[in-house]
Amino acid sequence: MTSKTETENNNYQDDERELFEHFRFEVDKGQGLLRIDKFLMSRIMNASRSKVQIATNAGYVLVNGNTVKPSYNIKPDDVITVMMTQPLREIELIPEDIPLEILFEDRDLIVLNKPAGMVVHPAYGNYRGTVVNALMGHFRKNNGRNKENTVGPYLVHRIDKDTSGVMLVAKNERSQVLLSSQFFQHTINRKYQAVVWGDLKMNSGTITGHIGRSARNRKVFTVFPNGDVGKHAITHYKVIERLGYVTLIECELETGRTHQIRVHMKYIGHPLFNDETYGGNEILKGTTFSKYKQFVSNCFKICPRQALHAKSLGFIHPILQSSLYFESKLPPDMADLIDKWRNYAVHKLNNEHY
Repeated sequence: MTSKTETENNNYQDDERELFEHFRFEVDKGQGLLRIDKFLMSRIMNASRSKVQIATNAGYVLVNGNTVKPSYNIKPDDVITVMMTQPLREIELIPEDIPLEILFEDRDLIVLNKPAGMVVHPAYGNYRGTVVNALMGHFRKNNGRNKENTVGPYLVHRIDKDTSGVMLVAKNERSQVLLSSQFFQHTINRKYQAVVWGDLKMNSGTITGHIGRSARNRKVFTVFPNGDVGKHAITHYKVIERLGYVTLIECELETGRTHQIRVHMKYIGHPLFNDETYGGNEILKGTTFSKYKQFVSNCFKICPRQALHAKSLGFIHPILQSSLYFESKLPPDMADLIDKWRNYAVHKLNNEHY
């Protein structure tokens, strides 16, 4: 049997978590049947049975690329991988004194209002100034420099760099795996607000379509309607306000795939406003008048990122088992963008040739 740790991304995607391979075991051909929790306990340092079982139930343990139960009996030639939400540390993570808008914090978790433009975890090209760096600085300040600090951060989900809003982070391993289990089981309640191109025909609807990486560009995701590639994804949306050539909508995620709202809205012909990755940074609806083009250009400058905000997040506290719910108001750039289009829509009624 061989074992190794990996630093490369694994293509497995689930619940806004891009999972990274931490351990990999290739089972010997002569291995007898053995419960996977017992197998991993004997091969990973400090891996208690309860910790392995919780991680397995949270979807962090894969056998041949598939999630399994703790009672699964390993077989010869099985490939067992243990995944985590953060890559193995290739560099030292530096605590930084970066202001954070904290919505809630206790000994087990912290809820933030993440600003647009802030990367969640250090990676190539973004080693400083991330949410993780800021949280490490925050925890060090509150726990003392000379005390043993075993407080996280332990990621349970991510928000895109240019998406703002509510984000949940665990402060210890137990909370991480228990919260991750809620994401894995799709019991987290999440609502987003977005400005999309076009005037949607229906006041509400549901988008269903498998989401996976594009074969042409691995950094971009796409919908596979036949379900032969990617992972099952469901987005519910409703119209909040019609603003002429754009619409303010609210989205509720039944699943949580990477870029899910951005990909699903493009799939039905309504990309997010100023979403460069999925074509929303072009003038997709409207007139050919130069004044209108200048108006849209100004709107792009007002909100220089995809107009997407994680409005609310509801979940069960991993230890106390109480229901928690948090909301975040729209940030100034999106609020100003909506006001701009609202004024335009009113003016358009009086003068079609604005």
